[in-house]
Amino acid sequence: MNAKKSSSKGFTLVEIMIVVVIIGLLAAMAIPAFQKVRQSSQDKAVLNNARQLSAAADQYFLENGVSTVASTNLVGAANYVKAVNTVASETYPTNYTQGVTITIASIAGVRTLTYAP
Repeated sequence: MNAKKSSSKGFTLVEIMIVVVIIGLLAAMAIPAFQKVRQSSQDKAVLNNARQLSAAADQYFLENGVSTVASTNLVGAANYVKAVNTVASETYPTNYTQGVTITIASIAGVRTLTYAP
């Protein structure tokens, strides 16, 4: 009756390897989807900024009777747009001309978007 019962508690190496493989597969599927959502969100924010700058330029054109304006006349505490918050290190044009498409360059260092007013 002195037979020892050996109970092994814990996981085997195979079980741990299976869990690691499953986590790797889930990550391989989730990371590209996350990056796509992030890119889409950045693009929407940049287009919204372009829309605001375009509307501010149109208002400036109407009030001053000109067809070109520098962004310094549009953005500022006392101007039409209080601030332009960049979301992906993008670069906005320095001048806006009536009826000309706005090109926002270097979004996240790789993308370019255009906005036609």
